[in-house]
Amino acid sequence: MNHHDLASRSRTAIVTGASRGLGLALTGRLVGAGWHVVGDARDGDRLAAAFAAFPADGVTVVPGDLREVAHRAALVAAAAGRGGIDLLVNNASSLGASPQPRLADLPADVLTDVLAVNTVAPLDLLRRALPYLIGSRGCVLNVSSDAAVEAYEGWGAYAASKAALDQLSAVLAVEHPALGVYAVDPGDMATDLHQQAFPGEDLGDLPDPETVAPALLELVTRRLPSGRYRAADLTPSAGPTAVAFDATALGR
Repeated sequence: MNHHDLASRSRTAIVTGASRGLGLALTGRLVGAGWHVVGDARDGDRLAAAFAAFPADGVTVVPGDLREVAHRAALVAAAAGRGGIDLLVNNASSLGASPQPRLADLPADVLTDVLAVNTVAPLDLLRRALPYLIGSRGCVLNVSSDAAVEAYEGWGAYAASKAALDQLSAVLAVEHPALGVYAVDPGDMATDLHQQAFPGEDLGDLPDPETVAPALLELVTRRLPSGRYRAADLTPSAGPTAVAFDATALGR
């Protein structure tokens, strides 16, 4: 893709898990900033209803299950069909069982499913989107968690999947230094996934995803160095703090 082609089209982003929570909030921010968002969710009706709030020319609905290869291929094809891909946001996540079991009680099939959604699917989406991202010198934003670096009882499957996603992000940044590669801990939020983790608890004191989305948009807009970021540090009043992806830490 040449510079003329890039300048003549709107920037295109893929956002997974876009029907609710942080994915929907970030979609709104991107569309408001002039991006076109290709979004997915397993519940097609919910995704269509959520995206109906946006201009029709600002979004594309691609419902489906990220665990399925055909859906991942369709998602990338829909975005690439617009002329290129500038941003991949791997936001969709699976918690696994609710309430969450200790590792001694974690069934192998539950762990396999969590890894399929949180680690394998994001990597395959990246692999398919990579030629377009390289062409546009684009960005990859992998939504991580503090559970990737802290040990919380009952969070073994989710934590392992996010820790793996963090390391995949680090390796990608080494292999493709021209890309912006970010693993972002958004912090605790009032989301359906968080409610699954704490069934029956009142989450009214947690931040709304709408308050976190601007930080993620700022990360992409400012094109900060590749690294692992906390959304709480990505504010206009506070300088961003990142744990840089260091090639020496990968044994090179």
